[in-house]
Amino acid sequence: MAKAKRLYGCTECGATFPKWAGQCGECGAWNTLTETMIDAGAATPSGRGGWTGAQAQLKTLAEVSVEETPRFSTASAELDRVLGGGLVDGSVVLIGGDPGIGKSTILLQTLCNIAQRFPALYVTGEESQQQVAMRARRLGLPEDKLKVMTETCIESIIATARQEKPKVMVIDSIQTIFTEQLQSAPGGVAQVRESAALLVRFAKQSGTAIFLVGHVTKEGALAGPRVLEHMVDTVLYFEGDPDGRLRLLRAVKNRFGAINELGVFGMTDKGLKEVSNPSAIFLTRAREEVPGSIVMATWEGTRPMLVEVQALVDTSHMGNPRRVTLGLDQNRLAMLLAVLHRHGGIPTYDQDVFLNVVGGVKVLETASDLALMAAVISSLRNRPLPHDLLVFGEVGLSGEIRPVPSGQERLKEAAKHGFKRAIVPKGNAPKEAPAGLQVVAVTRLEQALDALFE
Repeated sequence: MAKAKRLYGCTECGATFPKWAGQCGECGAWNTLTETMIDAGAATPSGRGGWTGAQAQLKTLAEVSVEETPRFSTASAELDRVLGGGLVDGSVVLIGGDPGIGKSTILLQTLCNIAQRFPALYVTGEESQQQVAMRARRLGLPEDKLKVMTETCIESIIATARQEKPKVMVIDSIQTIFTEQLQSAPGGVAQVRESAALLVRFAKQSGTAIFLVGHVTKEGALAGPRVLEHMVDTVLYFEGDPDGRLRLLRAVKNRFGAINELGVFGMTDKGLKEVSNPSAIFLTRAREEVPGSIVMATWEGTRPMLVEVQALVDTSHMGNPRRVTLGLDQNRLAMLLAVLHRHGGIPTYDQDVFLNVVGGVKVLETASDLALMAAVISSLRNRPLPHDLLVFGEVGLSGEIRPVPSGQERLKEAAKHGFKRAIVPKGNAPKEAPAGLQVVAVTRLEQALDALFE
């Protein structure tokens, strides 16, 4: 076996050096040299093949089989939805999120259920076997089939996995794993990259599906090298307030399904429970109509979801009025307030504007524009909007109301939850409105404002 050679590479320019130094000799950047590993025999063909361990074969696209990749269920409908329909053999899934958000909990629940049908292995580098067992008993999970291993050396983990041949394996977490071929401490850039590369190679060769738990930085991004997200097949993020009850699992990368798919879970004393009808949870509103509250239909992955948008507009006593958003884009709020002043004749330059999406949902699509404006005007004028009113649509800089994708499905979701009236872009107006729902189609901001308070 060829001996690996240790080098130090610059993360800025890519230059390599035999020894570590504080400054890169090529680009002059400071503290950018990290330990890396190069196979001495990599320059010559070794005959060991690629990721799958087989020799590379040339085929035309017509010769390649396009049969659907087989999947198997995780016994959680919401997790299956986010993954694109279930787990794929040999896939590597990276899950990130704030501490205490529920990453280890959902993976332990998933593996305990999968272990009843297939062999499964839970590898923890942060807890003891007793701690994992205590959590499983507290959550009331089946414990008789799942195998637990406490180890941080990647070579030992892979050797055990080759012997046990699990269908699914969890690594909790990738920042605690190290390889003996590098001298740097666990959690470093080189250690995370090389350990993940070995796990991905093992997954592709053996067909074992692997879950990796990743730490996040204080900015909310996954810790470690950015290449970690490129190496894996799927990247999932846990969102939500750790002190709240709801947890949102979002796919930001998925080679086997749609991105931005959203799974909703509720945290209970028995672990994470699926929320099959999230719109009903997010629409827990006050019985009386209050100013600054409106419901919109957002599109998450492959399904519509109704969420409540709240606004509070108050006189500012500062030179620069505040613009604060939770779950919405703050820059887009500033732009829409300018459109509201120019084309709606409603100034807010002397008002503090606070916006919030109830339930901790992050609405990133432009379909929230019209709902955002409606909530702001309702709070500014202190005039409540009807409980059974739904609003969605994109607002352009010239005051036009633009259509959004999947308008028909959004209206059907609103009718299912008892809404009686909807203000939508003219391009989303259906030929036949859902039963019990009156649809008002608008093309300009002025028309939408008149329809809101008619």
